[in-house]
Order: sequence, then C-alpha cells, then structure tokens
Amino acid sequence: MKTPSQPSISTVTAAGSRPVFRGAHAACRANAQSDGGPPRANERALARAVPSHGEANRAPGNASAFTLLELITSVAVLFLLLATLLPALARSAPGSRSFQCANNLRQLQTAWRLYAADNRDNLVFASDDGSGGSNPNNKYAWNLTHLDFDPNNPANTDINVALTNGPLWSYVGRNAAAFKCPTDESFVVVNGVAKPRTRSFSMNLYFGGFAGTSGGTLLAAFRIFNRTTDLASPGPANTFLFIDQRQDFINWGNFYTDMAGYPNQPGQFRLIDLPTNLHDGAGNLVFADGHTETHRWVDPRTIPALNSAVFTGSSIAVPNDPDVAWLQARATAPR
Repeated sequence: MKTPSQPSISTVTAAGSRPVFRGAHAACRANAQSDGGPPRANERALARAVPSHGEANRAPGNASAFTLLELITSVAVLFLLLATLLPALARSAPGSRSFQCANNLRQLQTAWRLYAADNRDNLVFASDDGSGGSNPNNKYAWNLTHLDFDPNNPANTDINVALTNGPLWSYVGRNAAAFKCPTDESFVVVNGVAKPRTRSFSMNLYFGGFAGTSGGTLLAAFRIFNRTTDLASPGPANTFLFIDQRQDFINWGNFYTDMAGYPNQPGQFRLIDLPTNLHDGAGNLVFADGHTETHRWVDPRTIPALNSAVFTGSSIAVPNDPDVAWLQARATAPR
C-alpha cells in the first residue's frame, strides 16, 4: 500500500537507463535550484510525512500503545509504591487487631448493660465462688470458665462448657468471638491437637465479687457493685468493667486488683492478676459507661516475660508500681 511519504517512480524510456525517483526530495531540490531559496511546499509535506522519534517507536495502527521506556518507568513506579506501602500495612496489623479487641470488649459491655436492664438493675457477677452447683448464685456469674493449660479441663477449649450457658451468651448474639482478643493465640494441646482457648477477657472483680459477695474479709473494705446504682463512686466512666488479661495469668472470670497500699502507701502494692501488653506494650479495657481505653503499662514488673503455655498466676510484690496505682483508682472505691 502506498503511504503518504512513499515516492513515485517514473521510468525513462531510453534503453539501459535507470528509473528516476521523483518524489518529495527531488521536488525540494528542484525548488531550491529554481529560485535559490529554501524548500517550500514539498519539503513541508516531507516533514509532515516523516514520523517523529516517539511515533516511530509505537506499534503501527495503535497510536495509544506504550513505548518500552514508558512501560519500564510505570513498572518502576509501581514497585516504589509497593515498597513504601507494604511496611506501613505491616505496622497497621497490630493496630487493627487492637481495634477488634476493643470492639469485642464493647460488645461485652453492651451485653452486660442489656442484661441489667432486663433484670431489674441486677448485675452479673465477675466470678462464681468456686463451690459449683451448691451455691445457686453461681449461675449468675458472667461465665463459669476456670482456665489453665490442662488438656483435661474442657473449659479451656469448649465454649459449650461454660460460655454458652452463661447469662451474657444471648446478649452477645451467641458470638464466641466476643470473648476473645485476636492477639491471644494461646492454645491447649488436647490429644496431640493444638486447640485455641475460649476466653481472653476478665471482669473487674469488684463487679459482683464472688457470686455477689466480697469473699469474706478479702474485699470487705471496698465497694462491691451488684447494681448499676452502686457505681456512684468512682462513677461509671471511672470504673473499668472488662480487661484484656494475660494468657498465663487468666483463670477464673474475674480480674483481681489488689487494693493493698491504696491510696497512699505504694510500698505495699501487689499484683495478683496481670493485664496483657500484646497491643504494642499496651492493653485494652472497657469501662462501665461503654468507652474503651488502650492503656500503655509503664513499669516492666507489670509486664514480665510471657510464659505462653503455663499458668503462672501468683501474687507479686511490686512496691511503687505506677500501673498498680492506675488500676486501683479505676477498680473500686472504699466503702
């Protein structure tokens, strides 16, 4: 097919002579020879007919195709973007799990509040008293799980043992995930199979204590909240309800804040239950009014090395630990 820049060919009739190419170049030379001036119309036609450098590299019939250089540049930019975004996405993963943990805690607080509204302002208890069915009030504990790492303890791994029969189960929409923090990867090996444990959260012991009591003289000097009206001091916004607890200290349904040394004898501070620090050194709590906090623990004694597969719960002396003072101020108040 003839293109706009293809020269025409005329043949001289004399024998042995060569074809004469009379195209745009010849016309330009003729114009230049005839008047000594610059090439005019025919040369401008030639300039239009000769493709530019970028056009020459494009595929015929496809004016929008990428050049090889453009393609390489685009791929390089894409790799640079990925190299920038991937570390940021990796750093955001713990944050997203902390958000889900806080959301689960809010679900439990909502269930706790709805239960009270349906039961004449009576609150569920932080834990049973350990006597099993002999005390009818034990069934009002928010759950009956006594966790450890014993494979013969079905409460560790079976939600039907002590969660689905608890008073809050229907109020969380029968959602077992609401009882767990996504950062809690603890498990119990049962018959050679690693099974995740059922619970990560515990309730502030001063909400109902042990089946509605102070447990004798153990908590006698401090308020036990059995109704929402009992929360006048320190107030719903200043009293934590549920806390994300360490997997090697969680056992009964309560989180026990030892009030020894409160408020002005910090040399007597002790830790009995320990909070988790799996959210980048911090732990999540939900308060009785429904707001959540991600609190960073500042004393390393509050967050010792994790013993991931052994229950190590015990009372620890931690004089002058500011984390204990923070927990005490938000756990209860003197009677």
